[in-house]
Amino acid sequence: MTITGDDGAVLRLDDVHRAYGTGPEAVRALRGVHVAFDRGTFTAVMGPSGSGKSTLLQCAAGLDRPDHGRITLDGTDLAGLTETQLTVLRRQKLGFVFQAFNLVGSLTAEQNVGLPLRLAGRRPDRAEVHRALAQVGLGERTAHLPSQLSGGQQQRVAIARALITRPRMLFADEPTGALDSSSSRDVLALLRDLVDREGQSTVMVTHDPVAASYADRVLFLADGRVVDDLERPTARQVAERMTALETAA
Repeated sequence: MTITGDDGAVLRLDDVHRAYGTGPEAVRALRGVHVAFDRGTFTAVMGPSGSGKSTLLQCAAGLDRPDHGRITLDGTDLAGLTETQLTVLRRQKLGFVFQAFNLVGSLTAEQNVGLPLRLAGRRPDRAEVHRALAQVGLGERTAHLPSQLSGGQQQRVAIARALITRPRMLFADEPTGALDSSSSRDVLALLRDLVDREGQSTVMVTHDPVAASYADRVLFLADGRVVDDLERPTARQVAERMTALETAA
């Protein structure tokens, strides 16, 4: 299946293949993926275990290189970049949120959010960091350590940290996987609001139909291919599609 966006696409994958290993034991994680992610949209990526979800995210984010095909971010072909240039691109144009919050326990919320700027050789602007925390509803928790915050609050700090560089694309890999249902709803509502209010382009890998229902569309992968695309999804529709894919698998 080929899914393309219009000229508003911030990220494109064209005929992307990725295999691990060689010979008959090789695992073909991606098999000719064509997909575009438009600016200011929220896309969820789903599929059975081993369908290629994580590999798609890693290749799209420049964390892994495909064996074949083209990936472009803002018109820049990632294949033409050195490892150093890829690192700079990720720092400047991409944000990452993971299931494990990956906060530094000895740093305050303010210091954790400013960390990407320090790693990029910039001195964090305190007002800018405070705005990022206020943006995720933690303007009063700037001096708190991760141990003094709930799981949902820690994930909000992680989102603020991902947004501090004003990324062109935000990648979220199972961002609610370690949260209870109430905190999950809060984080998903925040991601949805960032898309609607700030125009933040977002791609989220998830296994949860409820989480996927917050997105503008859901891409379904199976055996390394995009096999379905659902716009304006409901949790019930997503669950039915996933059940069908898992039954077929």
